[in-house]
Amino acid sequence: MKCINKRLITFVTALLSIVSLSACGSSSYAIPYSPDSIYTSISSDMVDTFASDLCVVGSDITDGSISMSKNSCAGLFDLNKRETLFALNVNEQVDPASLTKIMTALVALKYGSLDQILTATKAVNINEAGAQLIGLKEGDTMTLDQALHILLIYSANDAGMLIADNIGGGVDAFVELMNEEAKEIGATKCHFTNPHGLTADDHYVTAYDMYLIFNAAMQYDEFQEIINMSTYSTVYSRADASTVEVNIKSTNGYLRGDRSAPSTITVIGGKTGTTNAAGHCLILLAKDSSGNPYIAVIMRAEDGDTLYSEMTALLEKITS
Repeated sequence: MKCINKRLITFVTALLSIVSLSACGSSSYAIPYSPDSIYTSISSDMVDTFASDLCVVGSDITDGSISMSKNSCAGLFDLNKRETLFALNVNEQVDPASLTKIMTALVALKYGSLDQILTATKAVNINEAGAQLIGLKEGDTMTLDQALHILLIYSANDAGMLIADNIGGGVDAFVELMNEEAKEIGATKCHFTNPHGLTADDHYVTAYDMYLIFNAAMQYDEFQEIINMSTYSTVYSRADASTVEVNIKSTNGYLRGDRSAPSTITVIGGKTGTTNAAGHCLILLAKDSSGNPYIAVIMRAEDGDTLYSEMTALLEKITS
C-alpha cells in the first residue's frame, strides 16, 4: 500500500476507523554490520524521509512468503518507496511492553533538554518481580541525556519513571503528554498509562501505531544515535555526592551480535519489549545494501527465538 502526507494522517486514520479498515530501550558505539558510520548517513539523508510521508494499510498484506505465527502482529514498511511490504494484525490492540519507552523518549525529547538534571524521587521505586532496573534511589541525579541512553539501550524501567517524574509536571502529567502526542502523530488506537511499559490495565498499542511512534522519534538525532549503540558507559550521582558507574549492553540481539540479520541487511537499531502479557516484541530500523531504510515491527511473539526468527524472515523480504 502507498503512503500519504503526514498532514493528512490523522484525518485518514480516523476515516479508516469509521469504515472499519486498519491503519498500515562516556559512551561506546558499536555498528555490527557495516564499517561505515551509519549514524552519519542517517542524519544526512534520511531525516526528510522520516518526517514526510506515512503509510496506511487497508488489510493484511501476506503472500505466504513469510512464516509468521497467527498471533503475531507484524509490519514491514519501505520508507523510500512509501510502501507496506508486509502487514499482519497491524491494527490489533496489544500490550506493548517496553516498546512504550519509544513514546517516553519522544515526549522527553520534545519537551525536555538533554542537559537537564533529573532528580529521583520515590517514583523510581519499582517492586515488580523481574522488572529491568538500573537501581536508582531517591536523591540520585543524572542528565536527561544519560537517562535516555539507559532507557533505550538497557530498557531500565526506573529510568522511565525518572524521566516522566521530572518532565511535564510529574508522572501523571507526562503520561497525558504521551497520549496527546500519540493523537498528534495519528496513533489513534493506542493508550498509555505509564512511561515504562510494565503491564497495566488500559495500556495498549497497535503494531501500526508503533510504526508511527518510531517514525516520529526518528526525527530526533539523539534518538537515532542512541538506538544504534550496543554498549554505553556513564557515571551518575547519589544524594550523598558519591557516584555510580554504569556499564550496560543493548537488549537488542542484532546489535549484541547474538542474532544475525540477512547478509544484505544492516540493522541500525530499535527497541525490544518483553512481558508475560505482551510476549516478545521488537521494532527495528534497517537498511538494504543500497542504503534504503525500512521499519520492521513484530509484537506478541511467543518467545525470544520465535521473535528473532520471524524478524529475520521479515527482513529477508526486503531482499526478495
